[in-house]
Amino acid sequence: MPPGVYGMQDVWEREGRQQVNMEFLLPTGIYLNFPVACSETISTIKKMVWMNARNEPLFSALSDPDAYVFTCINMTAEREELEDEQRRMSDVRLFLPILRLVAREGDRVEKLITTQISLLIGKGLCHHEFESQKNHEVNEFRTKMRTFCEERAQVRQMLPWDKWMEYNFPCDLEPCSVVAQSRKLCSGKKIFVNVKFEGSEVSKYIFTCLHGGITPHLTMVHHSVIIKYQEEQGGLSNQVSRSRAQSKPPPLPLKRVRKHFYTGTRSVINRGTTRHVSLVACLVVQAGLFHGSELLCKVVISNEVSVCSEPVWDQKLVFDISVSDLPRMSRLCFALYGVIEKTKKRPTKKKNKRADCPLAWVNTMVFDYKDQLKTGEFSMSTWPSVPDLLNPMGTVEKNPNIDSTAGLLIRFPNIRPHPLYYPPIEKTLILTDGTVFFQHMKLREIVDNKNYTEFFEDEKELLWKLREEVRQRYPESLPKLLLITKWNKHEDVAQMVSLLRKWPELPAIHALELLDYSFPDPHARSFTIRCLRKLSDDELFQYLLQLVQVLKYESYLDCDLTCFLLERALANKKIGHFLFWHLRSEMHVPSVSLRFGLILEAYCRGSIFHIKSLIKQNEALNKMKALNDFVKSGSQKATRIQTTEDMKVCIKQDTYMEALSDVVSPLNPSIVLADKCKFMDSKMKPLWLMYKNKYDNVGIIFKNGDDLRQDMLTLQMIQLMDVLWKTEGLDLRMLPYGCLSTGNKTGLIEVVKNSDTIANIQRNNSNSAATAAFNKDALLNWLKSKNPGDKLDQAIEEFTLSCAGYCVATYVLGIGDRHSDNIMISETGQLFHIDFGHFLGNFKSKFGINRERVPFILTYDFVHVIQEGRTNNSEKFERFRECCEQAYRILCRNGTLFVNLFALMKAAGLPELSSSKDIQYLKDSLALGKSEEEALKNFKVKFNEALRESWKTKVNWMMHTFAKDNR
Repeated sequence: MPPGVYGMQDVWEREGRQQVNMEFLLPTGIYLNFPVACSETISTIKKMVWMNARNEPLFSALSDPDAYVFTCINMTAEREELEDEQRRMSDVRLFLPILRLVAREGDRVEKLITTQISLLIGKGLCHHEFESQKNHEVNEFRTKMRTFCEERAQVRQMLPWDKWMEYNFPCDLEPCSVVAQSRKLCSGKKIFVNVKFEGSEVSKYIFTCLHGGITPHLTMVHHSVIIKYQEEQGGLSNQVSRSRAQSKPPPLPLKRVRKHFYTGTRSVINRGTTRHVSLVACLVVQAGLFHGSELLCKVVISNEVSVCSEPVWDQKLVFDISVSDLPRMSRLCFALYGVIEKTKKRPTKKKNKRADCPLAWVNTMVFDYKDQLKTGEFSMSTWPSVPDLLNPMGTVEKNPNIDSTAGLLIRFPNIRPHPLYYPPIEKTLILTDGTVFFQHMKLREIVDNKNYTEFFEDEKELLWKLREEVRQRYPESLPKLLLITKWNKHEDVAQMVSLLRKWPELPAIHALELLDYSFPDPHARSFTIRCLRKLSDDELFQYLLQLVQVLKYESYLDCDLTCFLLERALANKKIGHFLFWHLRSEMHVPSVSLRFGLILEAYCRGSIFHIKSLIKQNEALNKMKALNDFVKSGSQKATRIQTTEDMKVCIKQDTYMEALSDVVSPLNPSIVLADKCKFMDSKMKPLWLMYKNKYDNVGIIFKNGDDLRQDMLTLQMIQLMDVLWKTEGLDLRMLPYGCLSTGNKTGLIEVVKNSDTIANIQRNNSNSAATAAFNKDALLNWLKSKNPGDKLDQAIEEFTLSCAGYCVATYVLGIGDRHSDNIMISETGQLFHIDFGHFLGNFKSKFGINRERVPFILTYDFVHVIQEGRTNNSEKFERFRECCEQAYRILCRNGTLFVNLFALMKAAGLPELSSSKDIQYLKDSLALGKSEEEALKNFKVKFNEALRESWKTKVNWMMHTFAKDNR
């Protein structure tokens, strides 16, 4: 087996090679072979080829070196042109060490940019990969987004010089040694900047800084689903076309018809690669029509067919809905499941008991991205099963792993010789006047109801009847009105759209909710983006994580949300940086890789000068992962000392030294990284990289094997809490340290310097592990040692405020697994929590026994510090209690915002946040729907419980310490 099967670079690094014998094929037919250093760039290697070729025949037939480009076969078995000549040989993913020199074709700059973008977004040769889709929607989207982004790049280039400088070198983003110190030095100060423009002399400018289930594995299942529309007498005449699609045929009448689904399915299961199929007695197809989360009509189920080499369905699946009543965003959801026959142990009237085994699901839109009713055949590769058979929240994209999944062939028949389109709103808008009977009390009761997922019919009628009243007096109740709108009635849809056009803009706290998958209508989503446009860059950045996730709910590539995010990213470098990494970190997820890849391509096209920095960051992360894999492998066979020495040898290689030096931190683009590295003792052996700058030390932790997205979400919420508290004059000294997911279970975490865990502090101040957790003086003594004299009072104040903040934050978010190794204290007194693997009330248990029995951590040693070591210092403790209560009241007043942000994160697929049920804990902890007095009364009960039961926490900490010491 050739080494390229594993990757040439993997072999070279594993063997510690500094050079390798390369083979070169020249355009003249000449063959060269000579050693090349792994650290050499493509440009240098080309020069070496030219030097070696001088003594070979036909050298004079060669043109200038710039007229040629190296090509190779990469690890994805594709031909790749090595346009980026600054890449090192060690970074080229060769299948075999063979390079071919060919004449360069086309625009060199364009090809270089395309190559860089392809490597950066992780899609191989993205240009060819995207084109291989042969998808008109993809092609049109790429063309539109390229024009969109390049136009904005041109506009940016036309900015006045000071605005141009502000974008390219923002004071709060441009790398410097100490961020905080640089802000103090630069904010509001005039500094001289030397700017050198091409073809000009150096000019000096004065610039002012402006920014302070069972799941069998199916190899192949083919289904044919035929959708047939039969006409009925008397119907609604609908017009075809939208103004934006000029190529559409003339308007055609669309009579009211009833839609029938019938399937003529043929499926083949490859038993050799199917797990648990022997348990399945027969197969069934289920289908449902949805508009967002609303089921439009009764679910249709096929007959059962026996599992054999070619199971066949030949049956109509009839949906009780007319074609003319189909909502524009109708989603057709299919599920394939098996029926398992189980013999009951006890004799009953029925001999057998059935159990369903979900196998696969797939979704598709009924109308295409041009509003046209789909016709023809669509091959749909399915996704692995989920707990619920039908999955309307899931993607409408096909599974790209077509060789290892079930496949559906869906056929939409032509019911007319011409295409049929969803009628434009202007053609069905009927304005009606009527007397509205004012029913204030009932309407107020409906709009004040926080739990509005279900409505009685009379409530729906009243809301719809008084919709104008809702717009004028209760605009924030728009989500309720959208939920009760009959989207299968064109007249009602037209009325709703007309109302949206004059609906007052909503605050972001309420508008964000409308991006949930329950609101798929494009007009509603456009209204939401209109509301979000007034967000400042800092506010938009606060919600960027959620806005990226809800891209997964979009039914088509071209949507207002995508354009909005790209527009803001191209106008603000910080937003662009983090938009890139939020998208890039999920490129390994098949259901979003196409959409996210296209958006990344568009961003890079509009920000060409950002590509170089991003490539450097990506290379550094790749080296960190390779280094971490090396440490993990070595630590299983050698001692820590030997592994450390081996790591030092590895990191001194030129390719590692260059990749890990002078690189902008993806976690914080205002920091340039360079210096030392060590690894930690935890299971995943995370790397601890310390970088020493002129004034300060900066540390980051690289984790490989842990999904950091839940930590990102939790820290985002803590940061938001801090903002809300400070807005109302309450500074609780929170430490929401930086955390960024950069790929599949990889990411970076900011190191909070000069801090230690409670476990270490207690252990170092106690004689044994058995007594460490119960040593109430350990924390106070540690603070005294770090803060002598007058500094102690300030340290205790920092501890008191931060302890109050984290008590409230961890209670509201339901943070679990709180032991003494994931609560830390800085030397200045700030207490803070780390490692948020469990939240929303998912507390840890062992042997079925709940190990965490308190609402939040408030131990007596914490109280001991707060009371300055005096047991009778009740004044200090009561002030602490008041801070907790004030902080909690502020969060309750903003409860809707937290619930909405968590709801939007359902798209992320986090294990503890996958459905609306998971958010119920948050609604309860924030007392949603209750008065402030009721909420505070409940919190006081929880506060007293945490204090009273704190001894249980100490026992849990002691058991944790014993378990850790005995590993």
